[in-house]
Amino acid sequence: MQIDIVNIEGKTVGQASLADAVFGAKVKEHLLWEMVNAQRAAKRAGTHSTKTRANVRGGGKKPYKQKGTGNARQGSNRAPNHAGGGKVFGPHPRDYSYTVPKKVKRAALVSALSLRAKEKKLVVIDALAFDAPKTKRLAGILKVLGVPSAVLVDGKENANLSKSARNLPKSKYLAPEGLNVYDILNHPSLIIAAGAVKLIEARVLPPQGGTSGTPGTPAGKAPKGKKPEAKSPAAKAA
Repeated sequence: MQIDIVNIEGKTVGQASLADAVFGAKVKEHLLWEMVNAQRAAKRAGTHSTKTRANVRGGGKKPYKQKGTGNARQGSNRAPNHAGGGKVFGPHPRDYSYTVPKKVKRAALVSALSLRAKEKKLVVIDALAFDAPKTKRLAGILKVLGVPSAVLVDGKENANLSKSARNLPKSKYLAPEGLNVYDILNHPSLIIAAGAVKLIEARVLPPQGGTSGTPGTPAGKAPKGKKPEAKSPAAKAA
């Protein structure tokens, strides 16, 4: 697919060719849901904690004798049924993160990129170069482009852009290696530097393995489902 390349003044200066497999694919909402859930789970601190009856202070002495009081028998005033007692089945520190398959991660990122392209919320800019970090200048560029809130994507070597975007509360800078589904969906627009487009495509498209035989098959290994040919006795002797 073709998309216009604009400059910092919002004028069209050329066209970029985007891979349909990355920016023109079918949007799969269930994959977006899965990745957002996984990313939010990974961000959870998981530091919540409650005290069981073994952790609370006190309760070492039997509150009253076993029989003759007319009350139910009690062994400790720190049992869960007492005020100030321990908590039963309360939360304890844990890790909420879980692993998402690589194919699902790639497919979800493709869906997020394709969604922004479909909504016409994808902007390809020729360059986002700064002589020095300047938040005010970056805010002015976003205003000219009509994009008050966006994810800005450029190479990780562009330190000035990274520092310029730090103080923008509604925008965020990401390198192509860090582009993710949650941040794309959390900002209404996506701005990509022209030089970073190929980096994103290289990251998202499945790797090509092997140099010969079936595409994607490591060198020296037979394709899946096929057994390597047995050598003849003459070949073995040789």
